[in-house]
Amino acid sequence: MKKIFKVLFGLVILGLVALAAFIFVPVQKTPATKQLAADFKPAEGAGEYVMRAGDCMACHTAEGGKPFAGGRAIASPMGTIWTTNITPDKETGIGDYTLDDFRASLYDGIRKDGAHLYPAMPYENYRKMTEEDVVALYDYFMNQVEPVSNKVEETTLSFPFNMRFGLRAWNWLALNGDAGFTPVEGQSEVYNRGAYLVQGAGHCAACHSPRNLFMGQDGIDESSDKFLTGGDIDGYTAPDLRGPDSASQSWTSEQMALYLSTARNAHTSATGEMMLVIRDSLQYMTPDDNMAIATYLKTISGGEGNAPVQQPAQVQPTETEKMLTEAKADLPIGPRLYLDNCAACHFVTGKGAAEIFPELAGNSLVTAASPKGLVSVILHGAELPSTEQRPMKLRMQGYAERLSDEEVAELATFLRTAWGNEAPAVTPADVAGAREAVH
Repeated sequence: MKKIFKVLFGLVILGLVALAAFIFVPVQKTPATKQLAADFKPAEGAGEYVMRAGDCMACHTAEGGKPFAGGRAIASPMGTIWTTNITPDKETGIGDYTLDDFRASLYDGIRKDGAHLYPAMPYENYRKMTEEDVVALYDYFMNQVEPVSNKVEETTLSFPFNMRFGLRAWNWLALNGDAGFTPVEGQSEVYNRGAYLVQGAGHCAACHSPRNLFMGQDGIDESSDKFLTGGDIDGYTAPDLRGPDSASQSWTSEQMALYLSTARNAHTSATGEMMLVIRDSLQYMTPDDNMAIATYLKTISGGEGNAPVQQPAQVQPTETEKMLTEAKADLPIGPRLYLDNCAACHFVTGKGAAEIFPELAGNSLVTAASPKGLVSVILHGAELPSTEQRPMKLRMQGYAERLSDEEVAELATFLRTAWGNEAPAVTPADVAGAREAVH
């Protein structure tokens, strides 16, 4: 009830601010943060590289569709938002956008016609991009991407979210600070490169930072203690990347960089949205850039950049292993299901096999506040993409046809409490909801 009251209160306040903004605040487009030379020309491949860093393809390409032609459904608390066609087609895409129009969409979330984009477009983050990268990205989309005529479904949200002018108020509240990126004095070039990629084009906070009362990112850089401490995406938990309980902070910088470029390391593997980010974006980053991201994340968390971090001691691994290896006749249903379906790959230790089968002990997907991601993987399986460094695709089968809702709940609950994991139990209703979500 308290949460509902807070949401309603926030909507009322936002409505009042929206009305005030509509009356008093004009639509403004942020100008270039830097005047480039008249003959400035992006280096060969620079625009495509910025596109990869910004993960444009994953959102603006529908399953089975043409690259960047839009039409992918993005779930949001307000309803489904359909991504736009960003090919240079003049009728259905952005072919008639000027550089200023393009920059306004990146920095301010404003279309050429003056309408506001919904903040599923992470312009809170993209506004940190440099003018050089904006120009390179514009050049790439206008001159190197194939125009595709594809009129995508119009986003139609329920009242009051269908009133796009209200986003003028949202921008007023959420877009903090000037556009562009300012390096942190006293920090290394590697740190600042990582900060630029994480805060700007990589828009990591869009998923991995919590949201405030007005659904803005609660922290867009390291000055906020909530920055990158975990968020929610369509019922899934985006893990904490910097807190003391963050699983990724127990990795070395090399292990973190390997995960970013291959979707796997000695401890875990990527699933869901993060798998797509690595498949379509991060695997194409240079080793230096992925290491810069890892160094930045380690440093803002109090680590020493590239220094290894000791693995945290597990609370009770031997008790779980003993229970599984004894295999008593009266073994509870959860561990019995694990032995029957999971132990061959993940072993009784829950350690899995490095870069092949992820650890389940201390895995952030397993212990997430929301069990939706774990349940979805059990039901529908998961796939690791083929990347340049690790070309072999790996696929875990799904168990939706084999296990009932009650059995999946028992299995997931066991995983969330074994090997020292501490997370709430999963109910058959949780499983039914995840099963229904794909139909």
